[in-house]
This record gives sequence, structure tokens and C-alpha cells, in this order.
Amino acid sequence: MLKMSDVSKIYRTELVETHALRNVNLEIQEGEFVSVTGPSGSGKTTFLNLTGLLESFEHGEYVLDGQNVRGLPDAQLSNIRNEKIGFVFQSFNLIPDLPIYENVEVPLRYRGMRAKERRERIERVLSTVGLTSRLSHLPTQLSGGQQQRVAIARALAGEPRILLADEPTGNLDSVMARQVMDLLHEINDSGTTIIMVTHDPELASRAQRNIRILDGEVSVVQAPNTDVLVDREAQQSARV
Repeated sequence: MLKMSDVSKIYRTELVETHALRNVNLEIQEGEFVSVTGPSGSGKTTFLNLTGLLESFEHGEYVLDGQNVRGLPDAQLSNIRNEKIGFVFQSFNLIPDLPIYENVEVPLRYRGMRAKERRERIERVLSTVGLTSRLSHLPTQLSGGQQQRVAIARALAGEPRILLADEPTGNLDSVMARQVMDLLHEINDSGTTIIMVTHDPELASRAQRNIRILDGEVSVVQAPNTDVLVDREAQQSARV
């Protein structure tokens, strides 16, 4: 689904040249849950931005869902991003003076989607994240965990193939963080590919694979965590 070959990203000023990513070679298959770890400044956020088509790159190729995206015009990249990629950020990025329903609705309006389809999608995703009783609440009336679930619902409303999460539990306590992680696993179980940047080794261990970035290089790609997969399969069987 996603393949990077010798991808490099360089930031330049008049005096300084910074190699944010160096010759990244990586494949992520459809339906995977991948965590991305590394120290601050290692290139994690740059990697996520490139994956989400928010930034360009100097060298290499990036094939997303069978299409090489290098050199595509901004309008085409925007269309691909809107159709296939959802974003969840640490700071939630909710509009404070809009109720939850309208926060989820905003990106659907930008797509020009009809009111009936918008309503159906919003009701469905808010049900998925367990917030159907909070449609008219403002973000400030919700807990941090609830606000993050709204942000996830907003991303899911676009029915993305890939969900990119940048420190989605960074502003949450441990209980809320586990709840958000459980929700992300449920979303992944439904077929959505998830790529999550995190500093928390416990959360990273719950992914199927861990990509470690150090000094702009992918230094370790761990094999799937067998214990986690077995535990998840047991949980799924129990739910059935």
C-alpha cells in the first residue's frame, strides 16, 4: 500500500543544510498498525508529514496505493490526501466555538458533500467513538480523552485508507491513553491502516511493527509483536 525507496528530505537555509530524512526504504502493507519511535528531532514528524503528503522530498520515490506521488501538483496531492488519508494530532485541533457535530462536519463540507451523507457519516463515526450523546457539546465541555475521540471521529468521517496519528495520547493521562489506544485498535481491526508516532514504549509495543528513526534514518524495523497479536486475537474471539 505504501512504499518509500531512498526517500530523503533536506531543509535548507542560507547557512545551514539539515538532513531530516536520509534514504528511507520502507513498505507498509494495507491494514497494518505501525508505531514510529525515536528521540526528539530524529525525523519522526517529518516522516509523518511526508507520508501524509504535507511536505515534499528531494530524492527517491514514494508510491502510495499504487501511485507514485513524487512531483505531483499541489491540487492533485490535496485530492489524494482528502480521499485516502486522515490525521489525528496531539493537540486535538478542534474548533472551540463549534459543537462536536460541526467540528466533525467541517472537512466534509469542504468536500462539497451533501447534507444527508454528511449527517449519516457523522452519526456513524460519533457512534464508533462512543460520543453520540455529546453532539451539541462544545470541546471545552469534554474531557481530554473525549476531545481526542472527536478528533479521531473527524478523521474517520472522511473514510481514509490510512490514519496518521502524531502523539495521539501525548496530552492524556494513562487511563485515557489506554482508551484511545483501544479505539485505534478497533479502527485498525476494521481494516484502516494506522501509522502512529509515539514516545511511549508501552504504546509502541501494542503495534504490529515498530519503525525506529534515528538521525533521519530508519534504524530498526521490528518484526510483528507476536504476544500483542495473540492477545488481540483472543480479545476479538471473546467479543464474537
